[in-house]
Parts: sequence; C-alpha cells; structure tokens
Amino acid sequence: MARPRKYIISLTEDEFKELKSIIRKKRTSKTIRCRCQIILDLDEAHGKVLTHEQSARANGVCLATITNTVAKYVNGGIGAVTEFKRNINSDQARRKVDGRMEARLIELACGPVPEGHSRWTIRLLEEESKVILETPVSREAIRNALKKINFDLTKTTTGASRQRKIRNS
Repeated sequence: MARPRKYIISLTEDEFKELKSIIRKKRTSKTIRCRCQIILDLDEAHGKVLTHEQSARANGVCLATITNTVAKYVNGGIGAVTEFKRNINSDQARRKVDGRMEARLIELACGPVPEGHSRWTIRLLEEESKVILETPVSREAIRNALKKINFDLTKTTTGASRQRKIRNS
C-alpha cells in the first residue's frame, strides 16, 4: 500500500479570516462549514495543528472526507472548498416545468374535459398543453408536476363511470 501524500496547509491572514467568517454565517450549509473547519484544523500557520484522524473525529467525518477536502484546497484554493460543484444533470437543471407552468397545467386539468372524454388523462393533458404552453412538455414532466401536488385525475370522473369501473373489476 502506498503512503498517502502529505499536503501542508499554511493559510494567509486573509484566508484565515475568510474561513472564520464563512463558518459564522447563518446561511452557510453544514457541508461547507465542515470543510472550512477541516482546513482551519490542519492549518500550520495559525494555532494548534491537528492530525487527519483528530480532525476527522472532531468534525464527525471519515478520513476520506478529510483527504478530499485537503486535495480540493490544494488544487483549487478556498473557492473550491467553499462552493458546491453541482452536476449539470441534477434534478433542478433538468426540470422543465416551473411554478407558472404547473399552475397552468392545474388550471387546465381542473377545467372542462374535452368533448368525447369523461375525464382528463395524462396524454390528453400533453396534447392540450402543446397548444396552450409555449414550450413542449412531456407526459412524464406533466405526471411529475401533478404528482408533486397530489393532484388525482381520477377524482374528476362522474358517478356513472365509477360504477362501470367497479362492475368491470
């Protein structure tokens, strides 16, 4: 097994103050706060230096997190440590239906049913949304938007069609 690399962290006074201020902010996430504390623990220029194991125990993380955080700092500086690197394929990046579009879909689903149909279906909503909305939306995006607000398309059926469904079951 190879020996792990030893990175020496020596913060300047400005970097030290910046990390301390980031830790104090209320809006700072737990992950970023923990990363900053790890860098401060391993800093040789200011105060007592902890080992990787001591820092891991003090911050409640594993040794791999310590090693990854130190590597991030050495390769990218404080900026790499204090910001999240979001994947472009994350859920928010791929999301096509925003709040306005959701509202229009709900308005459409609550409105009158097209002639010849007893209730709205996802496919009917998809066809109708192509006409009404500016951007085309897939069936899956419509389904996810309706599922998110617990909207049930089957509740709009009439009593007679419900009885037919029960008899056919």
